[in-house]
Amino acid sequence: MSLTYLNNRNLWLLALSQVFGFTTAIVNVFLSGIIGSQLVSIKALVTLPPTLFIIGTAICTVFASYIMSKFGRKFGFISASIASSLSSLLAAYSVSIESFMLFCISCLLMGVGMAFVHQYRFAASESVDKENIPKAVSIILLAGILSAFIGPNIANLSKDLIFDQLYVGSYLTLACLNILPAILLAFFKNIDESKENRSFKGRSYKELISQPRFLQAIVASAFAYAIMAFLMTATPISMHINEKFSLNETGIVLQWHIVGMFLPSLITGRLIQKYGHNIIMYCGISFFLISFLIGYFDQIFLNYLISLIFLGMGWNFLFISGTSLLVITYRSEEKYKAQGFNDLAVFSTQALGALSAGFLLNITSWQTINLMCLPFLAIILLTIWRANRSEHS
Repeated sequence: MSLTYLNNRNLWLLALSQVFGFTTAIVNVFLSGIIGSQLVSIKALVTLPPTLFIIGTAICTVFASYIMSKFGRKFGFISASIASSLSSLLAAYSVSIESFMLFCISCLLMGVGMAFVHQYRFAASESVDKENIPKAVSIILLAGILSAFIGPNIANLSKDLIFDQLYVGSYLTLACLNILPAILLAFFKNIDESKENRSFKGRSYKELISQPRFLQAIVASAFAYAIMAFLMTATPISMHINEKFSLNETGIVLQWHIVGMFLPSLITGRLIQKYGHNIIMYCGISFFLISFLIGYFDQIFLNYLISLIFLGMGWNFLFISGTSLLVITYRSEEKYKAQGFNDLAVFSTQALGALSAGFLLNITSWQTINLMCLPFLAIILLTIWRANRSEHS
């Protein structure tokens, strides 16, 4: 059996697992804020469940990398899949007994599982040659398109599965989806078996961050995720709760937003190979600016739809270019350390974005929170400029 065959098999197993594993994030973005609004009377707390989901991811990124450095990616991925399924069952139970606190805990635990799912892209990058890393990352993210349609549709169709227990069926169904990666990844083969490479050795975090390109990669990915999470978390509340759009209309906007997040992955990897990381990052920033501009107009369905599609496209270009740039800035013995630190930065800023969304939307407006994102784009531009200057000096 050739190594090439094994690598390709791993890549497609990871892509299929991404379809089902990432559905957890989609369902939580779609429902957890709405469920929170039904379980708690304090408006500022309605986005606490989706925020705790992201916090769970953020605080466990380094832990996920450490577990896989000790026991291999296969063990980490399968264990996380099982844990996520159990956490979904806990969410179903908490909704059935109308416990806001227990629902928050279940969202936090599902977020822990997502810390491992987000490592799929790094496992994919290790399964291909260096020049094909952008394409491999794109394939993993492209699988999220299916999650975009599976998540909201299954959550909506199964919400009345249990009589007189709204949304319990949504999380029961999610538990079934969450267990599928454990079955698929039973056939995954760890590429890196050596203890030398499965470690946290190498340069210090300070030395890694001092590299302009490493910092550029982290800042682009982190702020792209923070902006996207900030506006995406606020969208169901703004549309369904404040503007009284139906759950179906809200779901359509989120579906197409996620299509915008992942469909460009068909070409993003090739564009990075052809034009370089910087140009694609500039394109991502431009897409974000278009999203903010449209979001500043009247809050009608079409404006929400177009704005969220461009929001997703901006995230795609910045996140894929940031991830593929990151993996060429560290040494092989540093990969778990660098990847864990990167994801800690990415999902910590994402958590801050999501946590502030409900509060800021409550005290300001949809137009205002779009304008609040502009300074973060300026910071991304600054890190690109600094990295370019350091290379030419």
